[in-house]
Amino acid sequence: MKIEEFKSGKWQQQYQYKSFTPSTINHEWNWEDARINVLLEKATRVLGELNAFSTMVPDVDLFIQMHISKEAQTSSKIEGTNTSMEEALMPEEAVAPERRLDWHEVRNYVEAMNYAIDELSRLPISNRLLLQTHKILMQGVRGKHKNPGEIRSAQNWIGGKGPMDAVFVPPHPKEVPNLMSDLEKFMHNDAISVPDLVRAAISHYHFETIHPFNDGNGRVGRLLITLFLVSKGVLQKPSLYLSDYFEKNRANYIDGLMRVRTSNDLTYWVRFFLSAVLATAEKGTETFKQIINLKNEMDNICMSFGRRAEQANSLVRLLYSKPFVTARDIEVELKISTPTANKLLKEFVEKDILKEVTGLLRDRLYGFRRYMNLFTS
Repeated sequence: MKIEEFKSGKWQQQYQYKSFTPSTINHEWNWEDARINVLLEKATRVLGELNAFSTMVPDVDLFIQMHISKEAQTSSKIEGTNTSMEEALMPEEAVAPERRLDWHEVRNYVEAMNYAIDELSRLPISNRLLLQTHKILMQGVRGKHKNPGEIRSAQNWIGGKGPMDAVFVPPHPKEVPNLMSDLEKFMHNDAISVPDLVRAAISHYHFETIHPFNDGNGRVGRLLITLFLVSKGVLQKPSLYLSDYFEKNRANYIDGLMRVRTSNDLTYWVRFFLSAVLATAEKGTETFKQIINLKNEMDNICMSFGRRAEQANSLVRLLYSKPFVTARDIEVELKISTPTANKLLKEFVEKDILKEVTGLLRDRLYGFRRYMNLFTS
């Protein structure tokens, strides 16, 4: 089917409202729009560069966790969760009580993504994997009573107070299982020749249009993009997350999805998606370059500690995975005495590696701001 000739679906009359039944997507796709070819070529090239850096960076999995934290914070922000990147990295006790529910939503996203990435090493991407990921995402937070880990059995809607005045009403619940089966088959159909990036674009649109859960659809749908690209080997590491681009271009993101549903304009959506991949991969590559520069600088500083260089290096390694620490954290994680931990902490502050962020006299928290700034600029 030509993307330009795609009919997105049809409206079905329900009791007092109409729901949208999307067309199935598990078939061959092609297009005439040369702009898609140009964007696809550029995005594929830049993804190759991103993959190269993800294999060049020593201990890259430490830094991938920061990418995941950034994605969790930004994807949650799109859904109205107000947690800053710094708060997302802080321990719960350092977060203001009135903001801890939002903090938990972001931390759930991190846990859900790590679970799903780990499962991909044993299982293919599937609806079963998405259900379990959704269950982790929604545990103990807003939406915890909306059947986490289960396909919805009731009508949901986007915008408005109900389906009668909603901006968009997804398909009736009885249609959801077959539509999700269609999505799963499309992601794995090796009999069709569709580039993986285009397949990811169409899959994300289809998932968000189905809206299979009572809550959390946006976050799981954006998480699905990275999972799919990792499962296909397009990404060597889970280092590409589009939520930051979607959040900064929120109006175009929402409009792009709606234009498919209301005007059959899948071409616009695919171009927008490929532009997001291109811009995000370029930014990710630049971040990896900055990480390498910072790591080299930190390695040189650690060497200046002389006989305690190994301890200093261990602390820096801890900071890459845990950018906020207390003196007690250093003592426990490095298995050193309290005086040694305090002395090491003091020297890291003097060398402007760590900065105290609470202003307290006790239970002080120190942040590796230069590192965090790489993911917030």
